[in-house]
Amino acid sequence: MDNALERELEFGSFPDAIAFVDRLAELAEREGHHPDIDIRYRLVRVRWWTHTAGGVTDRDRELAAMTDELV
Repeated sequence: MDNALERELEFGSFPDAIAFVDRLAELAEREGHHPDIDIRYRLVRVRWWTHTAGGVTDRDRELAAMTDELV
């Protein structure tokens, strides 16, 4: 997707990937801003963007940085 902050993460196992997604879901709910998440076995792709803005906002940058802290 154009105009999005995207990060692909590989974990040691499927349960590790799901545990990360669980942490990310808690962050997203707490912050009221939700990324697109794609899970493929041990690989998780996270995309932050704001639909109403048609691209990346400061809030997306902030949440992407917070996502990095979850890894």
